[in-house]
Amino acid sequence: MLIKTLVVGQIETNCYVVTDEKTLKCAVIDPGDESNTILDYLESNKLKAEAVFLTHGHFDHNLAAYTVSEETGAPVWINEKDAVKAGSSDHFKLTADENVRFYSEGDVIEVGNLSFEVLETPGHSPGSVTLRCENALFVGDTLFRNSAGRTDLGEGNIQLLLKSLNRLSQLEGDFEVYPGHMDATTLDRERRFNEYMRYALEEFGGQ
Repeated sequence: MLIKTLVVGQIETNCYVVTDEKTLKCAVIDPGDESNTILDYLESNKLKAEAVFLTHGHFDHNLAAYTVSEETGAPVWINEKDAVKAGSSDHFKLTADENVRFYSEGDVIEVGNLSFEVLETPGHSPGSVTLRCENALFVGDTLFRNSAGRTDLGEGNIQLLLKSLNRLSQLEGDFEVYPGHMDATTLDRERRFNEYMRYALEEFGGQ
């Protein structure tokens, strides 16, 4: 598995291109802007996008989603709680058209030889998800290095966020953590040093 980070847009969103190196099939996670940058990377490396995954519906994670989908033929995946019907407008949700598919807790989407499992981790938004692939977690804006996602934007909920952080802390083993902004980290590091995650563990324990 090859993970390429492309930092895109004015809010410097991490767009991840996750590639199965045997088949050169890939998933594009959170194409928040700069579709040309993303498409140029795919073309220059002869990659075939099989899916566009959105960790949540906020505009800074989806502005290039439809362009990438149209140019590659890859469907856009999102949790339905973070989508609105065509004709509606909401900066905090994706306007869904016929190219959109909905995923939810426990779904597994195959991209080449890679399997992406959906973990619902609401709080930053109602439909926030974490995508687990091998030893990597793509957490969107749920968890950051030394921090956690905001809950003051469009239906955010601090209690749900803390429960999601607790859920992530309970996963067995260590994982590489790829957030929606800023630097990557590891789950073990955040268990030890992230005050939000430590507080969530104290509050909810094994729930």
